[in-house]
Amino acid sequence: MSRTRASLAAPIPSSLSEPIESAPAGIDRLTMGERLRALRKGAGLTLRELSARSGVTLPTLSKMELGRVSISYEKFAAVARALDVDIARLFDPQAAAPVAVPTFVRSSPAGAPLYTSDHYAHHMLAVDYPGKWMTPVHGRILARSLGDFPEFMRHPGQEFVTVLTGAVRICFETGEHVDLKPTESAYFDSGVGHVYVSTSRRHAEVLIVMARR
Repeated sequence: MSRTRASLAAPIPSSLSEPIESAPAGIDRLTMGERLRALRKGAGLTLRELSARSGVTLPTLSKMELGRVSISYEKFAAVARALDVDIARLFDPQAAAPVAVPTFVRSSPAGAPLYTSDHYAHHMLAVDYPGKWMTPVHGRILARSLGDFPEFMRHPGQEFVTVLTGAVRICFETGEHVDLKPTESAYFDSGVGHVYVSTSRRHAEVLIVMARR
């Protein structure tokens, strides 16, 4: 694992800059938008009120509900926090809290809800465990360079990531980046702007655990 303070535009070798795999299919944008709209209306909130609570702009919220654009996981997470619901509810409407909390739940990427954006493909793990303090995600990193992102992603809390396959660079808005290989991990304040990019020939796969404050 290497930790570097340098330009965020540090180049990725050109031979690795093109993805050779297509993004997997997952929950479509329209379905996600419909679920978001249902949760917002169930909470009795207008788009403007939800925008004020979540920090997501009104135009972006409108596009999210209409399924018009690919939205990052972070924005969905911000909206879920503002609605005071587990983000799993956006991926699986049946993920509401049961009467009794189970001792454990078992999950795998193969059977988990999948959300794909332009940059990542997220399998949401343990969606049927109620009231989670952490959000575990099996991710495939589709982005290949910092230039793929219009902005850094940030959300309140802390984040842990370990690389399963491939290689990953995490770029931070501070001007630092860290390179990780299989079995290596990083832990950071997710309120600091950050993005993940694959630096291996194949899309890297990671296990991410996000904790809310």
